[in-house]
Amino acid sequence: MKKAGDEVTVKQVQIRDGFWSEMQKRMIDVVIPFQEKVLNDEVEGVAKSHAIENFRIAAGLSEGEFYGMVFQDSDVAKWLEGVAYSLTVKPDAGLEKRADEMIEIIARAQQEDGYLNTYFTIKEPEHRWQNLEECHELYCAGHMMEAAVAYYQATGKTKLLHVMERMADHIISRFGEDKERGIPGHQEVEIGLMKLYRATGKEKYKKMARFFLEERGKNPDYFYEEKVKRGWRHWGQYTLDPLDTKYAQMYKPIYEQDKAVGHAVRAVYMYTAMADLAGEDGDERLYRACRTLWNNIVNQRMYITGGIGSTMEGEAFSEDYDLPNDMAYAETCASIAMVFFAKQMLEIEADGAYADIMERELYNGTISGIQLDGKRYFYVNPLEIQPGISGKIFGYRHALPERPGWYECACCPTNLVRMVTSLASYTWSESTDTVYSHLLIGQEADLKKARISVESSYPWEGKIVYQISPKETEFTLAIHIPGYVKPKDKGTIVKVNGEAVDVEAYLKKGYLYLERAWKEGDRVEVLFDMPVRKVFANQKVRDDAGCVALMRGPIVYCFEGVDNGMDVQSLRIPETAEPEAVWCEEGVLAGNMLLKIDGYRMKGTDALYSEERPVKEKAVLTAIPYYTWANRGENQMRVWMHELA
Repeated sequence: MKKAGDEVTVKQVQIRDGFWSEMQKRMIDVVIPFQEKVLNDEVEGVAKSHAIENFRIAAGLSEGEFYGMVFQDSDVAKWLEGVAYSLTVKPDAGLEKRADEMIEIIARAQQEDGYLNTYFTIKEPEHRWQNLEECHELYCAGHMMEAAVAYYQATGKTKLLHVMERMADHIISRFGEDKERGIPGHQEVEIGLMKLYRATGKEKYKKMARFFLEERGKNPDYFYEEKVKRGWRHWGQYTLDPLDTKYAQMYKPIYEQDKAVGHAVRAVYMYTAMADLAGEDGDERLYRACRTLWNNIVNQRMYITGGIGSTMEGEAFSEDYDLPNDMAYAETCASIAMVFFAKQMLEIEADGAYADIMERELYNGTISGIQLDGKRYFYVNPLEIQPGISGKIFGYRHALPERPGWYECACCPTNLVRMVTSLASYTWSESTDTVYSHLLIGQEADLKKARISVESSYPWEGKIVYQISPKETEFTLAIHIPGYVKPKDKGTIVKVNGEAVDVEAYLKKGYLYLERAWKEGDRVEVLFDMPVRKVFANQKVRDDAGCVALMRGPIVYCFEGVDNGMDVQSLRIPETAEPEAVWCEEGVLAGNMLLKIDGYRMKGTDALYSEERPVKEKAVLTAIPYYTWANRGENQMRVWMHELA
């Protein structure tokens, strides 16, 4: 087994896309400055952060007490990582200078032995490394490692990189087979160590990542024994039971785990690192473990939107096919983690099954977490909302009907910034003889084998054009064709310099392989129809029985009360309905494709129960892209709609 491709960095690709360029612009012009102010406690009316002030206090530049979550440092790390990527999209000397100043503060907060964590430096220095289960020192370190590598790649500056090398060396000096056999309570450091390894070429960081991965589950009672040994808890009575070995994915060694269990973000961060290591080392056994877990998620435990982690209890995976809509958790960070996992799987094997899920997450379950103006955020992404119940009644309080401005636990907003600004890194891979195009996004890519310009009307139209400027004469261009595209359809056409290509003959695992001697100005056109598709859930999914969901291209649609009147649950979509795609040209949703459906509204008596059958009345129904919901005030929302024969 070998990697399908090598990493393509954000500096090699510039997004030039009708859909994503505007989103990146919003992140850079609105979200990053807003979050900088939040991290500096300069925004009134939102949850206090204090994250940067914590670093100032730890550095001896301010006086005061630590404030916030024990993992508050990670907000700064993810914001810095997003800044790094944004500088490759839009250079900004002022922003870079402020980031440099922040990095200087971080460096001054580092202890002489390399340790870096503001909570324990300020508040409980005597308790360092005593509570891996709850206190997330390794989690924070991993995020700061990712930020350090991103900033180094974007700017060439090494200060933060050296800081995090010192922290990584400190971790290595403390943990290992012949030292403390600890593991992270919240996986993430494994990802950071792998990135640090590639940036520095130092094998010890990869070896440490492998230790943390392979140590998990060897002693399922590690956290319980740790708790007994130290005799104190950080979260008190609200902490999950350390004997719950599934919550932190330690019920079995990673090679034996066959179900995605426990805290969804922790799990998929771990799977991401597993896939990264499997590809890096050509570890077939580890890749098989990743495939098993991947298949369980996407075939039994994932919402149609790409959301994962269906229960609020522990922000966790539940059981196979347990996917409630109005009580869904589906944390934004969990969908972002699936993007990471999918890309690492693609680096091992160019399989459209991975690219399809990455695409589904990007267009639905991730960006639903941010308001269209970039100023408010969802932590939880339900598939059904009922005003007066959602966000208010016990069991539904997590499923908010409108996005708040910030969170005390602000992992998702900063995670969104780094994902959207780093989008370029998910679009391509390169191997010795093949260039892989994973996402049908407009862009300018400067790759090893060619400069490739992509013009795209996606996700609203199936029209993508590749212009090739080869650096090497002969190579294969492999283009991901989404799984919903039917090669036999008349509307599915691929042309190379105007000549049609037999799509079926060159399609393998969702990738169209075009092998030729390329010349300057060669042009590849990919065209396909994008009808509205009806999607049905497995009948084991209780909440979706008798229901239908609508998709067009990669976009999942939903129905809001503001378009469809009261009692959205009374609407019915006929089996014979042929939804029409309509371009929205005004209002908050301008620039999106809406759907119009000739359907029905069921009308009954005013009695709570009646023997009179409800009657149907004709109604024109409107569906909007799921990622755009909750941008027009509080109202009902549903993805899965009842179907009428």
